[in-house]
Amino acid sequence: MSSRVKFLNKITYIVVFVWTFIMFVAGFVLVYKNYEYANVLAKHEAVVSVKKDLAYRSWVASHGGVYVPITEKTPPNPYLSHIPNRDVNTSDNQQLTLMNPAYTLSQMMQDYSQLYGTKGHITSSILMNPKNKPDEWEAEQLNIIEKTKKPSYKKAVIEGKEFFRYISPLQTKESCLKCHAFQGYKVGDIRGGVSVSIPMQKYYEEAYSLSSINVLIIFLIYLLGLFLISYGRKKAKEILKNKIKDYEQHIFSLVNIIEKRDSYTAGHTQRVANYSTAIAKEMGFKEDVIDDLYRACMLHDIGKISTPDSILLKPGSLTSLEYEIIKEHVVVSYELLSKVDIYKNIAEIVRHHHEHYNGAGYPNGLKGSEIPILSQIMTVADAFDAMTTNRIYKSRKSVKDAIVELNDLSQKQFNPKIVKAASKALKNIKVETTITQRPKTKIEKERFSYFYRDQVCGVYNTSYLELVLTYNHTDEFDVKCINVINLHNFNQYNQQNSWTKGDRLLKKFAQRLLKINTSDFVFRIHGDDFVIINKTHFTLDDKLSSLEEILEDTGIYITYKHFDIEEDDIKNTNDLEKLLQV
Repeated sequence: MSSRVKFLNKITYIVVFVWTFIMFVAGFVLVYKNYEYANVLAKHEAVVSVKKDLAYRSWVASHGGVYVPITEKTPPNPYLSHIPNRDVNTSDNQQLTLMNPAYTLSQMMQDYSQLYGTKGHITSSILMNPKNKPDEWEAEQLNIIEKTKKPSYKKAVIEGKEFFRYISPLQTKESCLKCHAFQGYKVGDIRGGVSVSIPMQKYYEEAYSLSSINVLIIFLIYLLGLFLISYGRKKAKEILKNKIKDYEQHIFSLVNIIEKRDSYTAGHTQRVANYSTAIAKEMGFKEDVIDDLYRACMLHDIGKISTPDSILLKPGSLTSLEYEIIKEHVVVSYELLSKVDIYKNIAEIVRHHHEHYNGAGYPNGLKGSEIPILSQIMTVADAFDAMTTNRIYKSRKSVKDAIVELNDLSQKQFNPKIVKAASKALKNIKVETTITQRPKTKIEKERFSYFYRDQVCGVYNTSYLELVLTYNHTDEFDVKCINVINLHNFNQYNQQNSWTKGDRLLKKFAQRLLKINTSDFVFRIHGDDFVIINKTHFTLDDKLSSLEEILEDTGIYITYKHFDIEEDDIKNTNDLEKLLQV
């Protein structure tokens, strides 16, 4: 996988994390706010309840208390015995008793608690009625409100249930002195407080219900967000992959063009990629690593775009200078790939695929574990392909022999672990036997002639004759006879007429040989002699007159010899030279 795809995945994970965090915080805040609002509502109810109690008490106080019939529920208040006319009889003989503000409020609070669960209590530090004794919290708050003269509140647990407790200071007024003057209170004194305890359960139930709806909505929004992120990632990945695919198609097309410069390298990168993949799978590498290796193999020779044709296509041995120039292709490959974002992660693999395990490779002479492991795999695959394909001066090896050679070079050129894996992975590989560096088509032969064409006559030279004879009876060559044509007195002609005219005559003579020959295997040797090779036996007896016509009035005459390649056991130019000297 390319670095851009990995970066996209990384960004996606970050976005998902941030989105999850945002939704979690949003859900938490909403739930928190719902429960906080429950406290606000409870406080609001408490304030309203206390204000209602104080308003009721104020009304009773403004009337100096109220008389009510004496009943079991409203007996005479013993704590008002100091007040004259606490109990009175009506004209119809009905007994009434005085209920001061505290007495009426206390009974009203009791009834309200039974009906709605709200606990009300009138209390004081200086008691007239023991029933108004403050509890622990009320006692603590009374000390505070006597100083602050402001309400106080807190959530607390009463009998195992949570309540919102609120207490408001009870300020002494003129109307209060009727009952409380004997306690020493003066107008304006804080003589106690009115407290209320609101049960939180109903508010918590509402908060829970609302929070459940909020969480469900948040969760649905979260899922929608994940879907949109996933969809966006998918579309971005498709766009990125299509962009990378298009880019790679252009790059691979460039590689294909480079390969077409040389008949041998055509298909070489694909074969190396296939061999490398097989080895990597045998070694247990993950799919994304194998994918990087495959792409590196497909581009490992892209640097050859800078290698001159005269070196890249040279079929023979390279000079030391030419070898140094061709070695530069790995550095060029690295420089090209490292500048392209999608290939940065494979540039190093390509750079070191010609390093040797013993440090004798190039470009940096790395050895052992210093060489990237994927580069080492490519090195083995590259060598295996070279061993199993035909070269100009070296025939291909069988798969079995190639694996033997890989093992012979283990610990030297190759990593022994990779050789072991390659021996298993490549043992059943089917290698195309037609892969060769030797020319087959007319175009390939013409390109080949750059190195083997005689510059004067346009026919082949002695080097190519050596090649044909050496590799006769192969897929590329299968010739049976040789005709050697000697031109006598040619030096005299050159001396008399100039070398330029001599070259023109040689070219004209060579062209006539091409016309009378049934194959295109015509070679110039020894300066002024020619060789014709044919796949069928062919003599010049009936062709001499046509050739001699070219040499008329030149003083040059022709002799020729015919040889059967198989009978005369001709395997190279040395064998031919020996026969010519007989």
